[in-house]
Amino acid sequence: MNSLETGLVVARVLAEAGMLETLKSISARAGMHPAKTHRYLVSLIRAGFAEQDPGNGRYRLGPLALHLGLGALRGLDVTRLGSEAVVQLRAETDETALLAVWGSRGPVIVRWEESSRPIATNAHAGWIMPLVTSATGRLFAAYLPAAVTKPLLSEEFARLPQARAGFPALLKQIRARGLSRADGELVRRVAGVAAPVFGIDKEIVAVLALVGNQGSIDITWNGPMAKAVRQAADALSTRLGFMGEKE
Repeated sequence: MNSLETGLVVARVLAEAGMLETLKSISARAGMHPAKTHRYLVSLIRAGFAEQDPGNGRYRLGPLALHLGLGALRGLDVTRLGSEAVVQLRAETDETALLAVWGSRGPVIVRWEESSRPIATNAHAGWIMPLVTSATGRLFAAYLPAAVTKPLLSEEFARLPQARAGFPALLKQIRARGLSRADGELVRRVAGVAAPVFGIDKEIVAVLALVGNQGSIDITWNGPMAKAVRQAADALSTRLGFMGEKE
């Protein structure tokens, strides 16, 4: 590892911490001797990538690092990067892949890539997904604040009162697994598995999903489709600046 790479390791530790850190803590997390860590911290401070609190001697990211980070975030676009992920996901699995984001009336599909095997649905880009019966909607219901989803859920439960009782337990299961699936509840003979995408603020910003005909797509929790969509969602979250635990 050259000097630049080593310096970036120290800077990454500061970025992941998100708070003032001691030299001892930074050294341990970077996996290097405190004296060596200190030398790199001094260099980072001179370059504006780190700073030291004069009161307690602890370290944090400097103004130049924050400026570069904000510049990178301004250049990111959930739909653009998510569309790239959808195309790749469809190519890897040959299942229909989609990207959905939260709109004024709930989750809306913004990218839809068809499998080589047609599925029995008229879903397409621009489609608004329900919260109660779709794998995509259930993820938004699981991770968005209740105040955001309550009005739409009330409307859907008025049409599907039988779904209300078990819905809190279903959302708890989704949060525990980090995945959601639907098996014919939204469209007959169509199944899907979906994973959440998180942004830098640790809140859900999108959903990636794979959809196929019942009996032909594997939506088991540990199956290849679940693993593929989870990996794609995690990679997209990382590109969008997400680090750490989900809120």
